[in-house]
This record gives sequence, C-alpha cells and structure tokens, in this order.
Amino acid sequence: MPAQLPKSETRPLLSVTDMMRGGILRAPVTAALIGINLAVFVAMLANGAGFWHSTNTIQLAWGANFGPATKDGEWWRLATAMFLHFGILHLALNMWALWDGGRLVERLYGMRRFIAIYLISGVVGNLLSLIVRGDYAVSGGASGAIFGVYGALLVSLWRERQQIEPYEFRWMFGAAAIFSIATVCLGFMITGIDNAAHIGGLITGALTGVVLTRRVTSNSPRPGRSRWVAAASLLVAVATMIARVPAPAYRWHDELEARAMVQEFLADDRRYSDRLQSILTTGRRRGESFEQLAGRIESDVALEYRDSFEELAGVDLDSMAPSVKTLEILKNYALLRGEAVQSLAEGVRLKDEKRILEALEQVKKAPLAASGASTAPATP
Repeated sequence: MPAQLPKSETRPLLSVTDMMRGGILRAPVTAALIGINLAVFVAMLANGAGFWHSTNTIQLAWGANFGPATKDGEWWRLATAMFLHFGILHLALNMWALWDGGRLVERLYGMRRFIAIYLISGVVGNLLSLIVRGDYAVSGGASGAIFGVYGALLVSLWRERQQIEPYEFRWMFGAAAIFSIATVCLGFMITGIDNAAHIGGLITGALTGVVLTRRVTSNSPRPGRSRWVAAASLLVAVATMIARVPAPAYRWHDELEARAMVQEFLADDRRYSDRLQSILTTGRRRGESFEQLAGRIESDVALEYRDSFEELAGVDLDSMAPSVKTLEILKNYALLRGEAVQSLAEGVRLKDEKRILEALEQVKKAPLAASGASTAPATP
C-alpha cells in the first residue's frame, strides 16, 4: 500500500465557495463600491438623467471620459468615469459582475489591495480608451475596473491552485476566464462597447494582482521576482500610454465658451427683435419724427447686431470643434440682420416705402440666408 502522510503533514484545502459566503459583512469594500455606483446613478436621475439611457451631455456634466475634455486638463475624468453609467441595464450588469467577482478578490487580497486593484485598473483602462477611441466617444462605467478585478482574480486563483479544491479551482478559474474572454470578444462585435477600457483594465488588474499578491495561508507560494517584473511592466506600459496620448482635436474649454456665446447671442437676438418691433409700433404713436425713428433703429438695433457680429467673428475655435458651424451661421446671421436693419433705418430716414418693405423682407430672410451662406462651398 502507498505510504500516507501523517495527519500533521496534511494540508487543508482552501474553499473559495466558503470565502464568498457571508454577504456584505465579509466584503465591505465591494458593497461600498456598489453603493457608491448606485448613489451616483440615483443622483443623476434626480438631475435629469434617463432611467434607461442618459444623453452624452449629462454624462459629460457628471465627469465622463471624453478626449477633448480629459486632455484639456480635466484628467480627473479618468477616475470619475468609473462611477457613471448610461442606464439601468448598464449599471445592473456591471454591479452583478462586481459583486460576483469582487467578494472573492477582496478576501484573497485584503481590503486595501482590493481598492488599489479596482482604482488603478479603472484609471489605466480609461487611459487606454482615451488613446484608442479618439476624441469622438463619451465613455463611462465601472467595467474597466471590474475587468481589473477579474484579472487579479485569475492571477490569485492560479497562484493558489495547489491548495484549492480541484473542482472549485476548475469551476472558478474557468468561469472567470470564460467571462473575461467572452465579454472582450463581444466588445469586438458590438459597437458602443468600450473594449479598450475592458482590455486595459483586465491586463492592468492582472499585473497589479501580481504586484500586490499576498500569501492567503502559510502554504501559499512566496512572492518572487515576478512581482518586480510585473511592477516594471505596468510602469512601462503606463508611461508609454501617457507619452502616446494624442493632442485633442479641439480644446474643450474653448468649445464651452463658444457654446456660452451662442446662447448669449440667441438671447440678445430675441431682445433686439423685440426692441425693433417696439420702435416700429410705438415710435409713430409717440409722435417721433422719421429722423428720430431712424436714429433709434440704428443705435438700439443695427449697432447691437454689428457689435455681436464682431464678437462672434473674434472667436478663435479649432475647425474640428462642434460649435464651429453654429458660430459661422450666427456670424453670417448677425451680419445680414445688421445690414438689413441699417437699410431699414435709411429707408425710414428717406421716407422710402419701397426700401422699407425690402429691408423688412431682408430681416425676415436673414436666418435662411445665413444658413445657406455657411454651408455653401468656399470659393478658391
């Protein structure tokens, strides 16, 4: 008969199933992260976000990752984007994955290491997304960080495979590997999925898991030189990505200023139109002369449009910025409207009824004319 080890020399096997039991009390960090994501989602709902889907505008306002904004000094978006979700299904799938894998990773690595794995993976995943997806995608979600959790889980399970019950190891390691691979493959087939963040998070989580590995029991393998190799690899990878971050297609702060100017001009235009209507309807009632009417039209309306045109023309905006076309339309509109109002004032001054009618028609057609001028092909 084969020799048997004395009981004192037998090694008890780890049960990963037991490590996942106990609920919130045994995985407080995982529960806290889920709570934070839920709280952010509820706060966004209370401030206009959609339950099933949120617009990019709302996501941007709350800190989503977006090339022109992130690369224009708002680097904190690499972190805040981890806690934003575009709808309830997006949130539910991510939180299910986090709870399913996070509990075990938190027990295997400890709370502090788990937090580090989660945050580092999420930030680096969003950094890779920033490089791969360019300046036209607004991204958010915890998936990059969650993939980092699964990367660290695969590393830890493999290290501890000799003392994990074989069936549990095959089941847990296989499930984590299949989930990671299948989701990445799905990301290549479905548009809109931030696969760069997934892949970046998975690799970062695996490397960080090696760096932050700890002995779960006295029988766990001792960390060797692989820890330093992983640390060096991670640092080189992050440094390379930082060096390869492309310049933004346009400056986000300039775009925001342009949007604010657009809104300001639209409000001013309504005010100028009301003012012109008031001058035309009440001027003669007050007994004003044609010269007085013409002077008021010039000073109170035509001059305002001229000033607005100069302000709009003075905006220096990159050609790729979304508001370029809008600014061009409004600039042409302000110019045409100002010229039409000036012509109206001159018609009133000369008591030229035909010129007055033509000028009023020009005032009405200014929006269409400005739009056509902005979209017409440039002459060589």
